[in-house]
Amino acid sequence: MSFIIYPAIDIRGGKCVRLLQGDYNQETVYGDSPTEMAKQWASQGAEWIHLVDLDGAKAGQPVNDEIVLEIARTLDVPVQIGGGLRRMEDINRYIEGGVSRIILGTAAIQDQPFTEKVLDAYGDKVAIGIDARDGYVATHGWLETSEVTAEELAKALIAKGAETFIYTDISRDGTLEGPNTEAIVQLARATAKNVIASGGVSVEQDLLELSRYAGDGVGGAIVGKALYTERVNLPQVLKRIQEGI
Repeated sequence: MSFIIYPAIDIRGGKCVRLLQGDYNQETVYGDSPTEMAKQWASQGAEWIHLVDLDGAKAGQPVNDEIVLEIARTLDVPVQIGGGLRRMEDINRYIEGGVSRIILGTAAIQDQPFTEKVLDAYGDKVAIGIDARDGYVATHGWLETSEVTAEELAKALIAKGAETFIYTDISRDGTLEGPNTEAIVQLARATAKNVIASGGVSVEQDLLELSRYAGDGVGGAIVGKALYTERVNLPQVLKRIQEGI
């Protein structure tokens, strides 16, 4: 399995932002145009772009959908989107509009029939976003914590056809403290599915370390703040991973 780096573009109020540990009160704005930011990462070699509609995650329905669709139409590389996807019509609109993969988070916990319907309809175009706090799945834009563990949720959804998971350790997100590699690898091995790491990447070495577990199912990493603060140079780390350095 190859290892893909997904530059993250979190959209709030039409702008490109980053939150600290999912806290809507701790926001840094990195650009007025998410579309231009997406073009920038693509021009630097990104193979995928990871989009999050933060307003949508909080509202329970897409809010920045026009921006997402503009990015999907404009870019030559595939994009994935999460945030507030709890209705089939919203998912249909994104897929038909050129989005390559949609991410289910809260819906995967709270609406199993809906999740099964989406997996039946779109299969490998679906990723399950598992956002965990102390091993337990968080929902509603990380504002609430469930009583379901990440591994329990993953295994239940594999039985329904899930193939890709995005694992975020909320305590690491936006902190530049390094990813929870142990938990990510454990989930990949336990599920034997594609697990994308998210949260905490701070330096190139974090990505090189994660990439060593590609054979275990760690298929990539979502990187946000480390790219925006230039702690990670995208073309450089892509070259190092490709060369196996």
